[in-house]
Amino acid sequence: LQSNGCCIGPGFTEENREPEEETIIKIAGNSYLVSPNLPDFHSCSPGWSSAFYGAECFDSEVHSYMKTLGKQKSSESQNIDAKKVELEQLLMMETKNYRKTIKFYQKLLQKERRSKGPETKSMLPKLRGQLEEMKSKVQFLELVMKYIMYAEQWGVESCVLPTVIHNGRTDTMDVAPTDELSLLLYYNTEKHQCNNQNGVRVLQAGTPLGLMAYLYSRNAFLEGYVQQFLYTFRYFCTQEEFLQFLLDRISSTLSSASLDPSTSLTKICNRSFYILQAWIEDCYSVDFATNTDLLCTLKEFISTKVAPLNGYGERLLSLLEDASARKSGSAHQCSSMDKCEEEGEEDRKTLRSLCKKLSEDVSRKACLFFRLQYTEHNFNWKLSRGMGPIAQYQRERLRTISSVLPKPCYNSFTEEFPVSFGKADEVGPYLLIDYSAQQLCCQLTLLQQEVFHKCHPVHFLNSRALGVKDKCVAVQKAVSTEAVSLKVCNLFLSKCIQDQYLLQLLRNADSISTWVAAEIVTCHTSKLQVSLLSKFLLIAKCCYEQRNFATAMQILAGLENLIVRQLPAWKILPAKVAEIMEELKAVEVFLKSDSLCLMEGERFKTLPTIPSAHVLAMHVQQLETGGFTMTNGAHKWTKLRNIAKVVSQVHAFQENPYTYTPDFKVQSYLRQRITRFKDADISALAADNCANFHQIPAEKHSRKIQDTLRRMKATFQ
Repeated sequence: LQSNGCCIGPGFTEENREPEEETIIKIAGNSYLVSPNLPDFHSCSPGWSSAFYGAECFDSEVHSYMKTLGKQKSSESQNIDAKKVELEQLLMMETKNYRKTIKFYQKLLQKERRSKGPETKSMLPKLRGQLEEMKSKVQFLELVMKYIMYAEQWGVESCVLPTVIHNGRTDTMDVAPTDELSLLLYYNTEKHQCNNQNGVRVLQAGTPLGLMAYLYSRNAFLEGYVQQFLYTFRYFCTQEEFLQFLLDRISSTLSSASLDPSTSLTKICNRSFYILQAWIEDCYSVDFATNTDLLCTLKEFISTKVAPLNGYGERLLSLLEDASARKSGSAHQCSSMDKCEEEGEEDRKTLRSLCKKLSEDVSRKACLFFRLQYTEHNFNWKLSRGMGPIAQYQRERLRTISSVLPKPCYNSFTEEFPVSFGKADEVGPYLLIDYSAQQLCCQLTLLQQEVFHKCHPVHFLNSRALGVKDKCVAVQKAVSTEAVSLKVCNLFLSKCIQDQYLLQLLRNADSISTWVAAEIVTCHTSKLQVSLLSKFLLIAKCCYEQRNFATAMQILAGLENLIVRQLPAWKILPAKVAEIMEELKAVEVFLKSDSLCLMEGERFKTLPTIPSAHVLAMHVQQLETGGFTMTNGAHKWTKLRNIAKVVSQVHAFQENPYTYTPDFKVQSYLRQRITRFKDADISALAADNCANFHQIPAEKHSRKIQDTLRRMKATFQ
């Protein structure tokens, strides 16, 4: 399971080197040095590594490097501002050199492809190694910069946290005046063994207001608490309550905050800005883009209260505009597809009724066909294979299936490289046979990556409320309890708005599974069925070897369809190919065994990965089982922290994309075939194909009838 696999040949890998370096540029381009126009505007999002590793994110190397920064020549005293200035200069210099090396590498790569010179070919591996070293150095310096910004500069000590609560008494939370210390129950923790300094205590529980106040703690960023909070706060407060909490702290400290960074009011004010910016950067798509009232409240507050007094207001407004532009740009790519789906919704509703009618019609034809076959046998009519009424029946079958299925709609991306629907229908499954399993694996992976990169870790939370269940649950039981489960299983607060992109992700997975099953059952010969079964098994094997577990599990679900598993073609499948089915089942067991199995070791940092959305959602549901609060009403932070750690792998995998070269013709064909069969009734399609049934040889069938007649005749004598 940990093997990288060899399904991509050496020539194919070498062909994809250039897009990989373009990805490196994009990753580097997301750093705080180039994202905003303002030179001092740093990225505040701690990132997935903070939520996953927690306190281990800032290891001993970071702490030792911090001690060497900003030391004065006259004394050994350390100054935070001096550290920050020195680190900014180092980071700017290293990033500039890194970009120059990337440009030089790209020019050298283009030159090598044109001339095929031996000198340039020998230089490329060395330069690639230098790029990896420079990239690691830049990332390390960025980590140190985050440590300075979050921990050293604006964090407050635990004794100041009651002041954080006092400064926001205008919020909507119900807080008794004499019971403020009870909000800090998260301090009553047991001692744990810690790797870092001075035996830092681990947070166990807290009330909603207490958990929000802990965001201002000096150790909040060091422990990974801020990123974990941004992933999970919806379990105990709404987006409006969290925003109001931050805005109240800004309002109460903005006017009185001095330029001295050592005062508590200044630290509270600046930490509020940093948390707000981190929230926008990391969760804009799931909180602000889906809630216009929340976004309007924030923009109005920044424009009227912050911008006139503090330059940070303009930065936040600029950040909101950039995030909105990215979101609208992403939505525009899907708009034409959504429009097509709405227009075709009516056609898809009639699919099942048409398939049912087709099934009845096919049953009558099948009975007539077998009667004719039996009569032909008795009169010794010998028809050559593939000729006569059988071939004519297959031609009628193809036309019947084509008329039943809805005509697909595809997005503008597909229209740019069109393979007309008529042509795709005419080609049928034969294009799948023509292309190798490796090529189809790469293109399916790119299509899956396009869908996966639009999801967010928050999408996998509270999935029971969306109706997501384990596929093993009986349908009757799920339907009977649906009305009750939606009320009982909603773990978010009732006023909390939840984005439902996970359902779209799961529908896409079901569409691919249905497409796999439909392609197989519509094959008109057993030989073609064996070829397609082999091809899909090999594609799934390539996918999981390349760590695209999503597509591998989708193909497995299609092959495990009840109709597909009963096909006679399985009996004549080559043994080596049939063994792949057991490998896929072992991969499925592996994925279900541990929620963090794909994050083990260091391979996920260097190799692209796409997890199975349904398996990940089930792991999160398992962590969500049980109560979230203690007997005194405090929320269990250990439970929330574990949930945040599991969902953080979504962002971890999105950081390392696949760099295969897209084949737009194949992708267009695959999109059309998947859309064509996405709502198909597999049983109805299978009923129209004689290759899907176990055929009794005519002689054996005739002998059975004669034996039966002989026995009946003997009873009358």
